[in-house]
Amino acid sequence: MNYKRLETFIRVAKLGNFRKAAELMHTTQPAISARISALESELGVKLFTREGGSSPIALTPKGKELLPYIEKILYQSEQLRRRAEVSTAYSGLLRLGVSETIVNTWLPAFLAKIHTDMPKLDVELTVDVTSSIAAGIKDHSIDLGLLMGPISEPNIVNLDLCTYTLSWVASPQLKLPRRLLYLEELAQWPIITYARNTKPYAEINQRFRSLEGPSARFFASASLAACRSLTIDAVGVATLPDILITKELAAGELHKIRSIWLPSALKFTASYSDDVFNPVAEKAAEIAVEIAELYKES
Repeated sequence: MNYKRLETFIRVAKLGNFRKAAELMHTTQPAISARISALESELGVKLFTREGGSSPIALTPKGKELLPYIEKILYQSEQLRRRAEVSTAYSGLLRLGVSETIVNTWLPAFLAKIHTDMPKLDVELTVDVTSSIAAGIKDHSIDLGLLMGPISEPNIVNLDLCTYTLSWVASPQLKLPRRLLYLEELAQWPIITYARNTKPYAEINQRFRSLEGPSARFFASASLAACRSLTIDAVGVATLPDILITKELAAGELHKIRSIWLPSALKFTASYSDDVFNPVAEKAAEIAVEIAELYKES
């Protein structure tokens, strides 16, 4: 039985749309239709109802009955490939979405491991905020996300990666007192922080907006490297992951500020959708867990 036809059946069944299945499998809609028709002819049953127009394609009762069996066939086929260590099982393209905290810590080690373990795999890298990466995972434009998770959806697999604490930091040029500081005192300076459509920004903004007195000014950026540089140059005070500022603290370019409140630590997950079988994303997520373990905070 043709493996590609079975895979096509699963993708159309999950997505309910020939066009989306064609985009995901990097082929044309007529090719998808031909594979489904050939599979129906081979099995001697109708698998989908095609009402036309904008209505989604639906499984027939026989299609629903056969779906778990075909899923099992594909799963067992993939396990056979893994057992035989067939490297072509991990070829093709991995569309990877990554939060910048990971980019600035262990992404190079992760990609090096990907190259070693899956040498025939191409990687398409997107660096973005978590909300955009999560949206890409849900609409299948991103295969695997290394992001601030988890994503609370029933069809999303979330593997724990690492948790990084945040600290308030500033340049010694600002000459802030070394005693415990109130947020009202920090608010005298621009607050350098994560991009506006992120969890850390929302938490920090809400906390400062609840204070009495003049409103705090926020210098928000999707680039943590930019946030770090602005802080070193004494533009304002910042909340940055400890793992990103060890060298700057040791060199005296930054120092930690003692404050009565700290934002929540950043928790990262390797997240991917399992409503369409994707062994490459599954394997890459396992590698991410392995590499992240080496970069945990002590």
